[in-house]
Amino acid sequence: MKINKSFKTLSIFAILLLAATLCQAQDNYEIQVYGSPTVEKGRTMLELHSNYTASGFKEGSNGELPDNHVIHETVEITHGWTTWFETGFYIFTSEGNQGRSAYVGSHIRPRVTAPASWKLPVGLSLSTEFGFQKSTFSANTSSLEIRPIIDKQWKRFYVSINPTLEKSFKGPDEKLGLIFSPNVKGSYNVSNVVALGLEYYGSTGPFFHYDAFQQQQQQVYLATDLDFDPNWEFNAGAGYGFTKGTDKEIFKIILGRRF
Repeated sequence: MKINKSFKTLSIFAILLLAATLCQAQDNYEIQVYGSPTVEKGRTMLELHSNYTASGFKEGSNGELPDNHVIHETVEITHGWTTWFETGFYIFTSEGNQGRSAYVGSHIRPRVTAPASWKLPVGLSLSTEFGFQKSTFSANTSSLEIRPIIDKQWKRFYVSINPTLEKSFKGPDEKLGLIFSPNVKGSYNVSNVVALGLEYYGSTGPFFHYDAFQQQQQQVYLATDLDFDPNWEFNAGAGYGFTKGTDKEIFKIILGRRF
């Protein structure tokens, strides 16, 4: 029986990896380094991602609208189907002047995690996210994100690594192949409720043909997580971009509730 369960789990991993060969993440809509656990079986997580670009691009490119002084609100609904499989659904919106308030697009995100019965020394899961977005907000209108997740808790210290890959299927990047966009988080529990840490988000360009450093996206957030109730999730951060290809200042809040 255990062998059959493990085989089924491995099959899901294989299917998701195969899907990766089929649809880039939504920039500045969902700013989060993932942990490995999935939502519990039979439960649903409702999250609101609120991001404000305090200092961004004042001119658009490839037909996109500029994002300076824009608020991005994203609704994420995630349901746990089994102890190791969940599906998330996103609704992206933008609020800003000069025609920048609109529904932007939607993504769906199946994810699996390694069962506890495997007794791995680290948390391990795999997320794939694919969908569409309007060309005025993202020139690459059809895309896929492949996100392996590796994390570990050592007493008060926590580390998560997301060596993310992105693929565009329609737009200026569709012939570039896989783009490497690593995310990393490190935090320390200063109390039973509060954790402080750093989050890194990057995008280096396509493998073996990396963009010049100043054209890459390189951003670091000072972030906090609050664990005041097991049914609630709270994350907030202030980010700074240190290349010409990155928005300079973004503030983010994630508020989630399990039902």
